[in-house]
Amino acid sequence: MKIGYVQFKPEFGKPEENIARIKDLISGKEFDLLVFPELANSGYLFSNENELDKFSENMVEGMFCNELKKICRESNSFIVSGICERDGKNFYNSSVLIYPDGKTFVYRKIHLFDEEKKWFTPGNLDLKVYQISGRDFEKVKIGMMICFDWIFPETARTLTLKGAQIICHPSNLVMQYCQKAMCTRALENHVFTITANRTGKEVRQDKELSFTGESVIIDPKGNYLFNGSKENDECIIVDIDPDDSLNKTINPNNDLLKDRRKQFYKL
Repeated sequence: MKIGYVQFKPEFGKPEENIARIKDLISGKEFDLLVFPELANSGYLFSNENELDKFSENMVEGMFCNELKKICRESNSFIVSGICERDGKNFYNSSVLIYPDGKTFVYRKIHLFDEEKKWFTPGNLDLKVYQISGRDFEKVKIGMMICFDWIFPETARTLTLKGAQIICHPSNLVMQYCQKAMCTRALENHVFTITANRTGKEVRQDKELSFTGESVIIDPKGNYLFNGSKENDECIIVDIDPDDSLNKTINPNNDLLKDRRKQFYKL
């Protein structure tokens, strides 16, 4: 199975340019599952709700989502992308999973970071796992989390307990810890993880943020299958056997999930 990420610098408020950049980066690539950064359609640093309303979109009519659907259909592949979602009067920092037939599933970020709390409604959907199948693989289960969710180990563990073999992780990382910590998330759950980070600096009026790049793909043993650059736009694809994530044994006497003693985890 060919999995990977697209790392780039989304331009604030320019979804047409952002989708064009994505298309350019994936041109000529063969893949089964690709992950794009957090808020890949809109950019990150919002200043007011008018901007949110203007640059967010719903999953049915939105230009960015519909362009992703075309990519999935034409490449017979699956995409997970961060997106600024509008649902009625609420705005969500969301991730969308798109199937080749156009079917979509949404996860809304449950752990909002810093000023995200000013603009976004906290996620209101359960963590779920979805089954995908492709040319050379069958019945692989994937889950989604977004950026700051990484620091709450319950997020990845919940997805694992629900059967996830691959955790897709759109991100706009500004701290230096996540790329190292994802090794632990992959290892403690014996799953593949794909962290698709963005690059560059975003400057908006009196605010600016620099993003850390270095997207990572990690296997169930904590090995880095790829560690991306800090600044470069790139589309990286690696070959994996998703069944490697089904083995939860550490040694003949220990199993990561069977050895959990839930009766002692109560608060």
